[in-house]
Amino acid sequence: MSAGSSPSLDEFALLRRAKDRIDREFAEPLDVESIARGIGMSAGHFSRRFRDAYGEPPYSYLMTRRVERAMVLLRRGDRSVTEVCFAVGFSSLGTFSTRFSELVGVSPSAYREQDAEWAKGVAPCVVKQATKPVRNREAHS
Repeated sequence: MSAGSSPSLDEFALLRRAKDRIDREFAEPLDVESIARGIGMSAGHFSRRFRDAYGEPPYSYLMTRRVERAMVLLRRGDRSVTEVCFAVGFSSLGTFSTRFSELVGVSPSAYREQDAEWAKGVAPCVVKQATKPVRNREAHS
């Protein structure tokens, strides 16, 4: 199978299993090698095929899931930024702040301080879609 081609149905099933694991275990210590090993692929092949199937590499997908969950926790306002950082799987406050700022456009502290009144009474699925992080390079495309 050539690079950039669509995954076969069997390969897509494996990639979906890996994606589901990321969605389920995003707060756990995860790395591309262990995820790839769990579906019987090398890390490089897995990363390429995941990108072919889902449009972004698995590490970026994991970071996006963590930031999305952090956004929810920060909107609730009952945890500090540091608590949120560790609750969503980051092991460094600096890395968390950098990734969050890259995806959301503001720091976690600034995001937490923003007025969330607009979200009151709005269905959670609508709030999630409206606040979905967009990678800066995608926003400028």
